[in-house]
Amino acid sequence: MAGDPAATCAGLTGPAQGAVRIDSASLQAPSPLAVAERGPTPAALISPANPAFCKVLGQIAPTDPKAPPIKFQVNLPVQWNGRSLQYGGGGFNGMLITGLGLPPAYPFDKPAPLARGFVTYGTDSGHETKPGELPQVFALNDEAFENFAHLSYKKVRDAAVALMTRAYGKPPEKLYFMGSSEGGREALTMAQRYPDDFDGIFARVPVINWVGLQHAGTRSGLVTMDDNWIRPAQVKLVADAVLKACDTADGADDQLIADPVGCKAKFSPETLRCAEGQQGDQCLTAAQIKAINTLHSPFKFPFTLANGLDDYPGWGVSGENNPSFGPTGGWMSWWLGRSPPAQPPAQTNGIAWIYGAGGIQYVFARDPKLDVRTYKLEDHKTRLLEVSRLMDSTNPDLSRFRARGGRLIMLEHMADYAQSPYAGIRYFENVQRALGKTETAEFARLYTAPGVDHVGAGAPANVDMLSALVDWVEKGLVPGDLDVVEQKTEAPSFSTVRALPLCQWPAWPHYKSGPVNAASSFYCTP
Repeated sequence: MAGDPAATCAGLTGPAQGAVRIDSASLQAPSPLAVAERGPTPAALISPANPAFCKVLGQIAPTDPKAPPIKFQVNLPVQWNGRSLQYGGGGFNGMLITGLGLPPAYPFDKPAPLARGFVTYGTDSGHETKPGELPQVFALNDEAFENFAHLSYKKVRDAAVALMTRAYGKPPEKLYFMGSSEGGREALTMAQRYPDDFDGIFARVPVINWVGLQHAGTRSGLVTMDDNWIRPAQVKLVADAVLKACDTADGADDQLIADPVGCKAKFSPETLRCAEGQQGDQCLTAAQIKAINTLHSPFKFPFTLANGLDDYPGWGVSGENNPSFGPTGGWMSWWLGRSPPAQPPAQTNGIAWIYGAGGIQYVFARDPKLDVRTYKLEDHKTRLLEVSRLMDSTNPDLSRFRARGGRLIMLEHMADYAQSPYAGIRYFENVQRALGKTETAEFARLYTAPGVDHVGAGAPANVDMLSALVDWVEKGLVPGDLDVVEQKTEAPSFSTVRALPLCQWPAWPHYKSGPVNAASSFYCTP
């Protein structure tokens, strides 16, 4: 910052600039690295060391007086490198993204973007979820929902650029966006709707085809109600059977399904069917097998959604019993929960049911008292199409983003049960069909990480995609196959437990020789 940083920072407050109001701006002292004992994701355990910076809190007023404002935080480092990084959100948002943590997939031992000199910023996407409130309540207001869909991220981006120009006397030279899950959808939304606004975009496990995901998650819950629910011991039974069928397909006995696509074709839950008169945790009932087959199958719509899609891809195999983060993982966290699906949803239910059933009530039917078991999507076709146009980041025409020099990296986790990795894979292939494979390779990459769940646990998941983007955008260094690592959340070393090649789709890592925890022991094979 030019002159006195404290004075420059304080000077950012003042009268509202149109709809944008700065509530506070204060110079923050450098802060040390800290590691928490608990958090929702591995990366959330880490509060990285940050330098001196100006913390700006503001809001953008709505047009509808009944809609909430869009709140945002912008972090302006005293020593700026001329770049900015916008962070995406997660779930249904509803909380302020500060931009002070690690971005998606980021190695634990690397300096955070703010410490590297990036201006970082984020938003609550235009609503805040109150304690005890379902996360979808905001969707009853049209403006709040449209802000969540796409408008808030654009408005905050523009407000952040104006702040940078005021603080440093010039706009940023390069702008980046990184997001995971809902934030990954936001990342792709920016490339599709606002192709001139960002130079580099990283979308990890993006929840594109959003309408399809909410309905598929609800369907997967409906088939596990009451006695059809799959118990934890039976989840382990399935996970062990998948490993037995496919673990060594990559040439190594390493408790990792490196080729989940091939494994999905090879594994059948029918092999675990209870014999006549048999029961208990060592087999599956016909209804439970039907539930698993439902999870693995596409959800079909009787009409076409945005961008010509009429289904949501089924989920894959591997990581069903992923216990690597928190008390449960895999199916138990995302699909099944700790108890059979209830109506209304209970906190002990799987996240997909809580999200999907709540989405049906508040987003699609807009009837909070609706019994989801009676919902018929044909009765709400107009609303589904409206939401699909707003929320589904499935437009494969990225020609404008490509033409102005934008670079896109996508990453799918192949043991993800929050959203199907095959939705992102299909999107990337649709981009290739729309623009051509050679043309797509000029500006976009898709990587897939086997064995990794939605939040980045279960297998090697960390890779510095920010540097890969910067090198590609600013130096023309085209990324090839990368290395991805699994790290202990123990400061200050964050030692690597295991590493693998991070292969470009459709390749996957195959063992050649050496220690199974070393990336050099594997190569990427089609």
